[in-house]
Amino acid sequence: MSDPTNPLEWVEYAEEDWRSAKKLLRGSRPSATNSCFHSQQSAEKYFKALLVSQKAYFPKTHDLSSLNTLNTLCAENGILTGFNNSLLTILSNYAIATRYPGEMPTVEDAKEAIDIAKSVRKFSRKWLGLK
Repeated sequence: MSDPTNPLEWVEYAEEDWRSAKKLLRGSRPSATNSCFHSQQSAEKYFKALLVSQKAYFPKTHDLSSLNTLNTLCAENGILTGFNNSLLTILSNYAIATRYPGEMPTVEDAKEAIDIAKSVRKFSRKWLGLK
């Protein structure tokens, strides 16, 4: 059983989503929709790892960017990420939009989502003292 008060547990889950996001774009039949979803999930879990490391409360949310959500809560707890909220909003939208029929993300969208998640991952790992 994992421990939700341990930031490294959140990192482990974030890394699984990170690997999935990248793997889903490989091969002759890439899955942009699922790659976007896992990119968002990876970033979300990294934000939550940062907050857990500060023993900070966070609501059950997938929103990375708007007021009183994960990026804002990080800033309120002394974690100044410097992330562009419009990019985080792009990623946040994939938490819901990719689960239901509608406009499907393209491979280019998935590559952008991976790039955004990569910046969250890089910052988070450095902040947490991980390689």
